[in-house]
Amino acid sequence: MNKYFLSMLTAASLCGSVAAQAAAPSTAGEPFLPSRAQFDILFPDRIPFYTYEGFTEAVRLTPGFADWGTEAQKRQEMAAFLGQIAHESDQLRAQREYKKQNWDNYCRLSDPFGCANGQQYYGRGPIQLSWNYQYKRAGDALGLDLWADPDRVARDSTVAWRTALWYWMTQPGESTQTSHAALRAGAGFGATTRAINGPLECDKPSDPDALRKNNRRADFYKHASQLFGVPLLHPLGC
Repeated sequence: MNKYFLSMLTAASLCGSVAAQAAAPSTAGEPFLPSRAQFDILFPDRIPFYTYEGFTEAVRLTPGFADWGTEAQKRQEMAAFLGQIAHESDQLRAQREYKKQNWDNYCRLSDPFGCANGQQYYGRGPIQLSWNYQYKRAGDALGLDLWADPDRVARDSTVAWRTALWYWMTQPGESTQTSHAALRAGAGFGATTRAINGPLECDKPSDPDALRKNNRRADFYKHASQLFGVPLLHPLGC
């Protein structure tokens, strides 16, 4: 049995225990933050780069994220976000994209700003931010020159988490709404997958690899929802 499913069993056994219930309810206007114990249960094999401190600081710097509605709604958005991040980052083990042969493939020359000399825009961080135009947009939004220095996303834990939250809150991908907006509209967890990976996973019902990825995202999401003590937001698939 692999460590991921062992951690799921551990989380289930902790339901109702101090570790599973350690996160205090948030007050009005404040985001829900998992406790360090919950974070460790969700990501038992994460690499040192993905610090709990970097994560919590990034959440606090992202107004609107996991801080709206009821306590349950705050926890549901956090569960959805961390479920997606678990898939995208290989459970917080991928600091940089694994396939180095693809590292030079993310420069869209049709953009007026092009690509910085000597820089590569492959996936980095919890959501594996990719492409020159995405680094430019994220950097502009965060007040950082990530276009000129994309590797900062793989060197600074807080910046890495902030780029993931920036995407979650503001980028619809090839969907009609962002992941954050989809949850607020009651569209379910599956709509967040469409905002992140769109037709690559969502428009291939007979593709076994797309189905496997959808199911993996949903499994991580179920794990987080159980740990935070909230019901699932259906539909789970996109």
